[in-house]
Parts: sequence; structure tokens; C-alpha cells
Amino acid sequence: MFDTRELGRRPGALKRLSRTVDAPGSPVLGIDGVIGVPEGAPLELDLRLESVMEGVLVTGTARASAEGECVRCLEPLTVEVDADFQEMFSYPDADDRGRAADPADDAEDDEDRFFLEDGLFDLESVLRDAVVLALPMQPVCSEDCAGLCSECGIRLDENPGHHHDAVDIRWAALQGLAETVQDGEKDNMGGAEPGVDEKQEK
Repeated sequence: MFDTRELGRRPGALKRLSRTVDAPGSPVLGIDGVIGVPEGAPLELDLRLESVMEGVLVTGTARASAEGECVRCLEPLTVEVDADFQEMFSYPDADDRGRAADPADDAEDDEDRFFLEDGLFDLESVLRDAVVLALPMQPVCSEDCAGLCSECGIRLDENPGHHHDAVDIRWAALQGLAETVQDGEKDNMGGAEPGVDEKQEK
């Protein structure tokens, strides 16, 4: 929580502050299962608080190290993230025009707004949105990462000459037919001659 009471309610008043906080968790600050700032990791905040008619305008930058894995080779990686944000925190007793709010205002409008509570505001939800937008949706360890072999899963950057002998699909059906014929010949060689079976039956 951040305190705005020293700022006062005089429009135009400014206050700057820097603070390092622990990154929240559950859910992770980032893209769950892909990349995010670990819970408890240092999150550096540079904030500018400006008093306006309807509340306090908060502009700032969040800096942290996000951890995840490369989407190509699955190796762990670290990304430095700078997330810029700006949000209005309204006074609970005033609407957007700076006059007393009408109690009959649509409650749905309030769901999209942030309010000061006893002069305090919470940045967690704002930070979550900002960090997600600043993070890469498909993080890679390097732009030229070759990824993994699609057949055996070996990391191609560590084995640049790796390859598999390709089978020409035009001959694949004939190869299967040849194997079937060979299997049939082996079965016939291992069994008795048809004539012998007929004599035994008689």
C-alpha cells in the first residue's frame, strides 16, 4: 500500500518516490507457465504521484528480473523487464468531474476504476497488467536459437551437424510391402508343406 496523505488534495501537487518491494505471487507476476517474476523477488518501483481534481494520478516504472524457459530449446532464461504504467486512483467521494458522486451511479462503472482508501492505494493489480504487457509472449534464449530436433529432441545449438537420414515418402509404401513379403516367406519356410498336412488329415 502507498500513502498519498502527505500529497494533499490541492490539484497540481506532486510527489516522487522510489521503493523496492517483494514481487507478489499466487498467481505469478507474469504469464503463468511461461515467464514471470518469482514470488518474493525484488521489484523496483519509481513513482510519480500527482494530485488532480478527482484523485491521484500515479505514473511509474517497475523493474525486475523475470524467469522462464526458451520456447524453442526449453533452456531456462532470465529477462530484465521494464514495465511502464499510469493509473488514476479516484477519491471515493467524488466522480470524474470533481463533484459529489451520485449514489445512483451504475456500479459497473466502478468496477473499471481504482479508488483511494483512507488516502492509500494498492498497485498490485496495476503492476500485474503492466508486467504481462512488457514480457515477451514467446521468450527465447537468443534470437538465433535453433531449438530442438523434432525427431529425437536433441538441442541443435550444441549439435550443429545433427541430422537424420530422411526416408523418401514415395518409396515408403513399397518398403512396407517388401517387409510384408519377406515376413510371409519366413512363415512358409518354417511350416510344413501343404501336401504333407493333407495326407496326415486323410
